[in-house]
Amino acid sequence: MVIDEVKLYNYRNYGELNLKLGEHANIFIGKNAQGKTNLLEGIYLSSVGRSARTPRWQELIKWGEKEGSTFVSIRKAFGQDSVRVKLSDAKRVEINGLPISKIGEMMGVLKTVYFSPDELKIVKDGPGERRRFMDIALCQLSTTYFYVLTRYNTILSHRNKLLKNSPSDEAIEIWDYQLAKEGAKIVRTRRAFISRLLPLAKEIHLDVAGEDLDIVYEGLDGTTTAECENVFLEALARSRERDKAFAVTHQGVHRDDIKISADGIDLRSFGSQGQQRSAALSLKLAEMELLKEESGEYPVLLLDDVLSELDSSRQTKLLEHIKSYQTIITGTSLAEDVREQIGKFDEFLVNSGTVKRIGAE
Repeated sequence: MVIDEVKLYNYRNYGELNLKLGEHANIFIGKNAQGKTNLLEGIYLSSVGRSARTPRWQELIKWGEKEGSTFVSIRKAFGQDSVRVKLSDAKRVEINGLPISKIGEMMGVLKTVYFSPDELKIVKDGPGERRRFMDIALCQLSTTYFYVLTRYNTILSHRNKLLKNSPSDEAIEIWDYQLAKEGAKIVRTRRAFISRLLPLAKEIHLDVAGEDLDIVYEGLDGTTTAECENVFLEALARSRERDKAFAVTHQGVHRDDIKISADGIDLRSFGSQGQQRSAALSLKLAEMELLKEESGEYPVLLLDDVLSELDSSRQTKLLEHIKSYQTIITGTSLAEDVREQIGKFDEFLVNSGTVKRIGAE
């Protein structure tokens, strides 16, 4: 999977941008606040329908304008696709020129893996960051998962609203059964994802950091979907009085987590920043390999100002990996030894919302 062309119109600090990319590494160099991250954000928006930085799509329209858009043309092993996201009074998506009615229809059309210094949150921050990591990867792997997750979040919202109105147990149970049904599917899918991701991440992490990485899903017990559903219902019943007292649902897959450890050390609590950075990098590169296993094609890797955050050893290991797929890299500068390690690349200068190709190797 390769992005051939990117177009931005009234997007963030871009007025109009028409950009053709190379199929290997594409390096965007520029000072801070010139638009490098905005470019990656626009590509990511075309992949999963949301920004990596803000939940408010209205903020993506250039200041003072009423509408904006992103367009990405993608070349695949079997054909060509395009994704256009229109931003005006609402957010609308077109696939190959045809409007879609559900955001789930765009999942998997353009697969991307996004990595920035903020991705350390996957390891060191709260459980929500690790659930987001799983869910974004799984939504790109399966539109079915996207719709199950959407239904679960809708049911959860209804249950929480109901809890604010002193409901009867019978009224709560109606939502409990629906929540448990969708939640059981989610936990089973997430566990399967972690079991497939683990060996890939282990191998990469041993190479990157020389440590034995382990990832364990922490959530509802149960081997089968039916068992998970029953365990979920029992947990909701035990927590019902507390839920009613606080008007919030305390049990469910929206509270699950992943335990990440290296050489037996829990990296969430006791890992150094270097260990956390290595683990986050290993998880992202493992996600690339898993998406390749599933679809037969690598997704596009988006690296936002990451190289400057890595020591020379981790940097070298990362650069070895990116030779296998299209990568879009941003940074304020690029050392000569890094250029040599990358090999074939196209280079661009970003300045105040304009992009100029300055060379190709």
